[in-house]
Order: sequence, then C-alpha cells, then structure tokens
Amino acid sequence: MESNSVEISIREAGSGENGRYNTITRINQIAPTQTYSNWDLLLLLLVFHCFLASELHYISSRSQADAVDLNHRRPSANFARRLAALLFFAHLVAAAILIIILCIRGFLARNPAFHADHWFAPLLTSAAASTLVALLWLLFVLHRPAKALKTSLWLSPSLACAVAVLLLTDDGGYSLAFGVLALAIALVQSLYGCWITRRLHHAYEILSASVTAVPPNFMLAMYVALALLTAFVYFSFWTLGAGGVAANDDSRLAPLYVLLLLLSLAWTMQAIRYAVLVAVAQLAYAKFASGTEAAVVAAFDATAKRVLGDVCYGSAVVPTVVAVRGMAQAMGLVVGDSDEFLFSCASCFMGVADRLVTSGNRWGLVYVGVHGKWLGNASAEIWDMFIKQGMGQLIDLDLTGPFCFLCGVAGGGVSALVAGSWSLAAHRGHVTDVTVYAFIIGYFMTRIAMAWPQACVAAYHVVFAENPQNEQLGACIPERLRQLRSSRV
Repeated sequence: MESNSVEISIREAGSGENGRYNTITRINQIAPTQTYSNWDLLLLLLVFHCFLASELHYISSRSQADAVDLNHRRPSANFARRLAALLFFAHLVAAAILIIILCIRGFLARNPAFHADHWFAPLLTSAAASTLVALLWLLFVLHRPAKALKTSLWLSPSLACAVAVLLLTDDGGYSLAFGVLALAIALVQSLYGCWITRRLHHAYEILSASVTAVPPNFMLAMYVALALLTAFVYFSFWTLGAGGVAANDDSRLAPLYVLLLLLSLAWTMQAIRYAVLVAVAQLAYAKFASGTEAAVVAAFDATAKRVLGDVCYGSAVVPTVVAVRGMAQAMGLVVGDSDEFLFSCASCFMGVADRLVTSGNRWGLVYVGVHGKWLGNASAEIWDMFIKQGMGQLIDLDLTGPFCFLCGVAGGGVSALVAGSWSLAAHRGHVTDVTVYAFIIGYFMTRIAMAWPQACVAAYHVVFAENPQNEQLGACIPERLRQLRSSRV
C-alpha cells in the first residue's frame, strides 16, 4: 500500500527573542501499513488553515502595536520631546533666578512709595479667589453646559466693563490705557455675542454631548485641583519678582523685566493647562471610541512620563497658532471678496495661518495622549482627517475656543475686581499693576479648569473624523454638516 506524507512548516518573521516561533514543526508520518482517506486529509488541512489564520492575526496585531510603539520611540520624535522639555525646565530655572534677583533688588531699593503688604495681600487673595471661582465655574459647566454658555455671553463683557471702570478711577496714563483696553474688550465681546447667535444651538448640543463622556468624579477633580494649586504656588512665587520690579520701577530695564516675567508666567500656565487637556482627552477618547472608561491615574501618569515634551512644545506653539489663525479669520471677514491692492496680503496671511495649524493644534493633543504621537505629526494627521470628512468649516465655526476664552475673561474679571478694589481702598499707588496682574492670573486659572470640557469636545471631533458611523456620538455633527452644505448651496 502507498504511504502518505504530510509536512507542515510554520515560521514567523523575526528571530531570537522577538520571534514567537523559531523552529519548524514537521508532521511527517510514514506508515506503510496505514493509509489516509481524503476526508482525513481534508480535516487535517482545515485544522492547519485555522491554526495558520490565528498566527497571521497574531503577527498582524503585533505589527500594529509595534508600529505605534515605534512612532513613540522614533529618534526624531524623542529628540524633539526631550529638547522641548529641556527648554521648558531651563526656562523655569532662569525665571526662578530672575525672580530672586528682582526680589533682592526691590528689597534693597527701599522705595518709600512701595508697600509690600498692599502689594502681596491683594494679589494672593485674588489668586485664591480665582482658584475657587475656577472650580465652581467648572462644576457649573459640567452640570449645566448650555446655561453656562449663555451666561458667559453676558457675564464676561459685564465684568470686563466693571474692571474698566475700576481702572479709570485711578490716576495715571497707564490706568487710562488699560481702562480703555478693557472697555474695548467688553465692546468686542458684546458684539461677538450678537454675531454668533445662529451658531449657539449647535454649540449647546456638542458641549452637552461631549462633557457626558467624562462626568465629574472625585479622582479627576483632585487632579484638576492639584493643577490649580500648582498654578497658585507658582504665581505666589512669581509675585515676588513682579513686586521687585514695582519697588524699583525707576530702572530702565523695568519694562523688559515685566515682559520676561509675563512670558514665563504664560508658558508655565499654558503647560499646566495642556497637561490637564491631554489627560482628560484620553478619558474622553476611550469613552467615545470604544465605550470604555480609562483610569484617571493612568491618564495623568502617562501624560507626565510619556508626552511631557509634547505638552511643553504645544503650550508654546498652539496658542501662537490660535492667535495667528484668529487674526487671519478676522482679516478674511473684513476683506471679504475685495480685490483691492491694500487687501492683497490678506489671502497670503490666511494661507500661512492654514499651514501653521498643521504644526500644532488642540485636536492633535488628543492623539498625543492616546497614541503617543509627536504633536506636529498628530496635528497634521488629524487636520487631514477633518478635511477629508468635510469638517473644515465646522471646525472653523466651533465655539468651544471662544467660550473658554469668555470664561477666562470672566474669571480674570472677578480676580481683578477683588485685587483692584482692595488696592484702591488700601493704597492707591499700585491699583493698575495689581489689577492687571490679578486679571492675568484669574484668566489662566479659569482656562486651566476649562481644559476639562475643551478636551471632551476635541476628543468628540477626533472620534467622529475617525468613524462618522459611530453610533455613540449621535447625530449632532452630521446634522450640522448638512446645514452647512445646504447654506453653501
């Protein structure tokens, strides 16, 4: 009788420790007295096919995981992360040295017009008040998002106008200049609130649908409170440098010192804000994409250990891109379809702004936290997805950014009124300085808290761009896209 021989060879790509198999399995049975029927051979081939399919699936899944890990470990991305983190912490060291020197100079100056108690007490009190206001406002937004959006439209310009009145009661050219600026901000916000009336309904819907992904919980609230406490501690230390400049204001370098201190404060506060945004975006993305709830501790731990360089880079780049893009859009509204020579550079400026948005945007921070991608690559990839899904105009008309800005102005207004009123009643020599600095810290405190809902909205947009058929997202964005298409027609 004839013998049948069956040989099966399985070898996975890779060798050594990386390979799951490194041997060849052979089934080679030669039995001169035994034969295999066609059914036996068919059954054996079927078993082999199932085994081979499972191994190919394993190889494919491992390759995808390795690809994501390779993106995280890419030398260029790692170098950029380390460089950004190094520059940020080097700037903190330099800022600390500058603050200590300015504090010593101010103490040695012994300026009789400078009273330390009338300087530090209002600023620290306003910083503590702004921390409390930021937490309360965050709870208001999470529980009543639509009402919070409506409230911000009238509260922000009202508080800005009140700050302007406070500044105008003080004597001096600086107080007049800042008072006029505050009035201009209040007027612009009022007009903007009237202009966006038709877009409010979609803003209510998307904000309400987004914040449900990450409902308030104790652990996440503690991390946000810790971020606000960190900002409060840094600002308390920062006031020493600002006070040193105020005590020695006759120095020619005083404006330069103030500029350096403000830049340092802005970068640090933005870094804290974007750290919160990246961590919360991971939680919202997991909920929208797969319906799972990610661990809060793991999200913040990954942000601090894995993508801190991206956060430092984004805290410097993203606000700049937002400002440039905002100015480009404003220029576009002013120019319209005009072909005059004076407006010929507007289209060029808008083109530059459109290119800059791919180098860093807040939606890219979602992929930074979720996939560990470098912010530049993540921003370009997500913006390309938005364009392919026809979401470009929807993103441009999104009111989440302006809403968070209005909330920041409202928080800054409360802080400025607390510090300015105290300074006005106690000692009129520092009213303008104290009011402006208090407004800045109140603004940043509120923006740090508002990173929570802003991260939820950003994750909502990104998950929809990945999978428009995702049933967990509802019909909010598809309906808005149909409205925009019909309006263009």
